[in-house]
Amino acid sequence: MTSPRFPEGALIGVLTTQPLDRVLDYRAPPGGCAAGDHVEVPFGPRKVTGVVWGAGAGDYDPAKVKSAIRVLDIPAMRPAMREFLGRVADYTLTPMPAMLRLATRAPGLTDPPGMRKIFRRGHGQPGRMTPARARVLDLLEEHDGMGFMLGELADLAGVGSSVVKGLVASGAVAEEEAPRDVPYPVLDPHMPGKTLAGDQAEAAARLREGIEAGRYGTTLLKGVTGSGKTEVYLEAVAACLARGRQALVLLPEIALTAEFLTRVEARFGAKPAEWHSGVTTTERRRCWKMVAENGAQLVVGARSALFLPFTHLGLIVVDEEHDTSYKQEDGVLYNARDMSVLRASLEKAQVVLASATPSLESWVNVQSGKYARLDLESRYGPAVMPEMRAIDMRTEDVPSGSWISPALKGAVMQRLERGEQSLLFLNRRGYAPLTLCRACGHQIGCKQCDARMVEHRFLKRLMCHQCGETAPMPETCPNCEVAGKLAAVGPGVERITEEAQALFPEARVTVLSSDLFGSARALKARILEIAEGAADIVVGTQLVAKGHNFPKLTLVGVIDSDLGLQGSDLRAAERTFQLMRQVAGRAGRAEARGTALLQSFQPEHPVIRAILSGDEEGFWAAAAAARRAAGVPPYGRMAGIVIS
Repeated sequence: MTSPRFPEGALIGVLTTQPLDRVLDYRAPPGGCAAGDHVEVPFGPRKVTGVVWGAGAGDYDPAKVKSAIRVLDIPAMRPAMREFLGRVADYTLTPMPAMLRLATRAPGLTDPPGMRKIFRRGHGQPGRMTPARARVLDLLEEHDGMGFMLGELADLAGVGSSVVKGLVASGAVAEEEAPRDVPYPVLDPHMPGKTLAGDQAEAAARLREGIEAGRYGTTLLKGVTGSGKTEVYLEAVAACLARGRQALVLLPEIALTAEFLTRVEARFGAKPAEWHSGVTTTERRRCWKMVAENGAQLVVGARSALFLPFTHLGLIVVDEEHDTSYKQEDGVLYNARDMSVLRASLEKAQVVLASATPSLESWVNVQSGKYARLDLESRYGPAVMPEMRAIDMRTEDVPSGSWISPALKGAVMQRLERGEQSLLFLNRRGYAPLTLCRACGHQIGCKQCDARMVEHRFLKRLMCHQCGETAPMPETCPNCEVAGKLAAVGPGVERITEEAQALFPEARVTVLSSDLFGSARALKARILEIAEGAADIVVGTQLVAKGHNFPKLTLVGVIDSDLGLQGSDLRAAERTFQLMRQVAGRAGRAEARGTALLQSFQPEHPVIRAILSGDEEGFWAAAAAARRAAGVPPYGRMAGIVIS
């Protein structure tokens, strides 16, 4: 579809990112413009950017209409993207300027192209040849004129940067200025992937058929943890790239991207583009521009990557589609899983929703015929599903102030003796969820929102998990001012870590919680170290349930599997079921069979019984019937009224 053009001086409607309720009228700038062009326009005393949304409304005094200043050197927004933003705005009741901000969030889009120094083979020869210099020159000649950045060239040649600079001085290496925003390395979809068999090969073939048909379709790829879902949908990515279309893979957690990028590089010979809060601003601008110019074949990113300006989008994969992190809770409120389906329908693309424990909404859409479904019943390679058992805490002799039962302690000891890893799981951050004064009974609350403050002993702070407010640990009770009477009530992962260190003094105990890592890079590095065997016991929150692969991990102990069963959240049972199945799936992903032990005071609860028996279909059917009877999502709508 071609966008209408407007000659110089014609009345155009421009949508800006300013918080207004409508499109503004301007005159087309010198040279004219087309719908979808990014333009710079006067806005009071300022200059702001916007997108030509169509013809002007003409409901403003023509004599007062100002002229747009210029068309920006940015690829125009395609009609399908403009329609997508409008449909999302309507569905989520979001003002259009906020939608435009979401779609143009890359920093420095209007800046001139940045430059960087690259190094190629020069025409000279060094005065003295050394083995280090020879490695640099051999590498450059081997890559036939390709340019490298300084650090990249030094790393690949295994030399220090001073060696490269010395070769520049002799003329053997040429130093040049080159644009930063360059296309990403070409991925080769014809490289062989891992050998798939049985239901994996059949699922991959079905996904390839959908891609090759060139039409819209959504498929739920349901497979037990470790069943090879990633390898299956990478075959769909390969089919998409082979047709010259772009692919997007959404991941729920930044920490998952490092391992996934390594798998993509092994499959296609190069790394894809990344889009999430962990990449630099320079890389975000490069990614945005290259996606718009078709210089990025595959993007791996967080939920906001859905709003990148793809030109030939052919496939969207939503990995761990049930994960709550796909729901944006501030600014523009949307669920990336649902909006992926909308965008694919407008782009005539395929959607793959991959999960071991699908959301009830996706299960219902399969039952009603809106989505197709593919099942992977067995684990990839030699791995088998873990044995799952409940520990009845009513019969365990657990000392006061302790939370690890004797049965779980014994199972961990067995793994330590065999040199295997154990995971102690508790979905509660911090040291203790409540700090209580034993003198007056006061519970320390947040001054901003009145939620209970959570003690984070490792950080020496109290933190509100509702609004983010923090405060130092008080020496005396803020209510009665008595010293020495404040007590931590209940466990968090930090407290379980402390208990594990006392029970297993010879073991290497580590904690994985988002609070304890200053950056996504540090978290990624620690997860990689654990996967390579740098810890004997891992204590973690739901962070560890999201697709990580720890080959030496054979035991998962869930400290409080009843935690999410109570309360008014209509998804409480569903989320508990998903979380328990996901975290249990971390065990036994290599050759040794894993075991998952769930500590519970209600082992007869229907959710706990469904987890242990593996009767997923029965659980979904019962949950769906309960939702339908109550008239709540996905069979009805709920409205939330927030006053702030």
